[in-house]
Amino acid sequence: VVQLKESGGGSAQSGGSLRLSCAASGDIYSISCMGWFRQAPGKEREGVAGIDSDGRTNYADSVKGRFTISRDKAKNTLSLQMNSLKPEDTAIYYCAASRIIIPASLLLHTTGLYNYWGQGTQVTVSS
Repeated sequence: VVQLKESGGGSAQSGGSLRLSCAASGDIYSISCMGWFRQAPGKEREGVAGIDSDGRTNYADSVKGRFTISRDKAKNTLSLQMNSLKPEDTAIYYCAASRIIIPASLLLHTTGLYNYWGQGTQVTVSS
């Protein structure tokens, strides 16, 4: 079993930056791919950024050029650097991990490919 714990959420002004972190513990050697998802009120959970075991990444079109996902296997952490934030980025952000090998092109395809989820951290961007 893998436990995921997010941190770093909070409030920012439009155009500002935030950095999210996710600490993994437990059976970390079972983790292949990881990703960040978000869910805004009244909307479905959507993929934001994903990274596979070889460091290949995939981003939602809405965040390309603004967000950067990174993974430190030595520290068992996943990060999301969010720049040029917009009010539409407001959501609860979730860290996710998968035991299976997912092609980079499918990292954000569906939440069903991920086995473990954190509890989420709120990000609020004001205009």
